[in-house]
Amino acid sequence: MAQKDVGNKIPIYKLKTTDEVMKYYDEWGDKDKYNKDMVDWNYTGPKETAETFNKHEKNKDTLIFDAGCGTGLVGLELKKYSFKNFHGADLSQTLLDTVPKDLYQKLIKVDLNQPIEVEDNFYGGVMCVGTFTFGHVKPNALDEFIRITKPGGLICFTINEGIHEEYGFDKKIDLLKKNNKWEEVEFFKSDYIASKDVNAWLGIYKVTT
Repeated sequence: MAQKDVGNKIPIYKLKTTDEVMKYYDEWGDKDKYNKDMVDWNYTGPKETAETFNKHEKNKDTLIFDAGCGTGLVGLELKKYSFKNFHGADLSQTLLDTVPKDLYQKLIKVDLNQPIEVEDNFYGGVMCVGTFTFGHVKPNALDEFIRITKPGGLICFTINEGIHEEYGFDKKIDLLKKNNKWEEVEFFKSDYIASKDVNAWLGIYKVTT
C-alpha cells in the first residue's frame, strides 16, 4: 500500500531527531497554542482510544501510564469514564506544565525511546496516543510498555498510518504476538485527525507475560 504524503499537512512530520521534536513541542505548547490547534483540527485520537480502553478495562481504579501525555488530553477523556489514577510522561516540559492541575498523580519528563525508569509489572495499563508518528517514538518502546505493565493489563495506542510499515511497527506487533508477549484485543483504522486527512491505526493489546 502506498504511503500517504502527510508531510505538507502538519509540519511535525518533517522532524527527525529527539531534540527537534522537543523544541517543536516546547514552542507549540506556548500560550496554549497546542490545545487550541487540537480543537480546531478536531483531533479525535484521545477520545477514540479512551473509549476503546474503557470498553475492555472494567477496573476504574487501575493505575494507567499515559506515555506521551502532552497536555493531558487522554487523561481528560479517561476521567469521563471514571478512571482516576494516571501517571503522565512526555518529552516536552512546556506541554507538561499545561496539564490541568490534579488530573495526574505524577508527571515526568522522559524520552520514550530510552528505557523507562519504572519497575517491571508496575502499571495496570498503558495509553500512548499521538506519539507513534514521524520522527517520534520507535517500535521498541512497545517492549518497555509490556515490561512495565502487569500481566493481563491493557496497552492502547495509535500509530500514524504513514509510519506503520515504514518504521516497522507492523513487524514488531506481529513479533510480540508470536512470542506470546501480548494478545490482540482490537486493531482498526482510526479517524485520528480527519480534518487534516491524517489517519492512524488504533490498537489495544492484553499483556500475557
